[in-house]
Amino acid sequence: MLAPMFAPALETAIARVRSAGALLLDLVYPPACLCCREAVGAHGGLCASCWNGVGFIERPFCERLGTPFESDEASGMISLEAAAHPPVFARARAVARYDGDAARGLVSRLKFHDRLELAEPMGRWMARAGAELLAEADLLVPTPLHRLRLAARRFNQSVELARVVSRESAVPLESRALERVRRTAPQVGLTRGQRAANLAGAFRVDAAAKERISGRKIVLVDDVVTTGATANAAARALLKAGAARVDLLVFARTVTGA
Repeated sequence: MLAPMFAPALETAIARVRSAGALLLDLVYPPACLCCREAVGAHGGLCASCWNGVGFIERPFCERLGTPFESDEASGMISLEAAAHPPVFARARAVARYDGDAARGLVSRLKFHDRLELAEPMGRWMARAGAELLAEADLLVPTPLHRLRLAARRFNQSVELARVVSRESAVPLESRALERVRRTAPQVGLTRGQRAANLAGAFRVDAAAKERISGRKIVLVDDVVTTGATANAAARALLKAGAARVDLLVFARTVTGA
């Protein structure tokens, strides 16, 4: 064990090494915007133009779906969509609107172009956007991929995001409890009823994991929610396994109206 008198000197030396390493990194790989690659002040950031184009979602928004309202008078209310078609999950929160080029680009680069370093800033934003859900959560569960899709892609973007959210929030991650046991057809062009039928039975909780899920408040993590059909099917499987509640946290969501 290092003598206490040497500890401050060691900490100072480590800080200087890290600072020198950061400067060297900036020289070799100058900081660039995560979206457009324009020069920025620090690694892992966005330029002013892309930041303004992300479309961050802030209150007032629907307390169930997390979709933004246009008027401050709607604060604390739920949307017509949530009232007409209540989701299986209790609440949803998202960082940004999926219709913005910047948010859509980040999701696409992470998912389809192996830009795994994007999970770090995206996960940090998700932890902030979902702070109220995470404060009450017992476990994080990422939305799983079917094994054939996982083999083709080599990683699950929802797991990568959930790892960062778990670290930022100190909520434990349970990445193997929920399984996608059926490969489903594409959802594009399907009606609400067809989407639900397409995903029926697609998810299940492994028998050995039910004890870890039962009675727990779960935050389901995904990169994007569009129609909500996938999130509903996954939440239904978790609730069937005994989860006390399932909330949803995503990086981006489609917004069709308030």
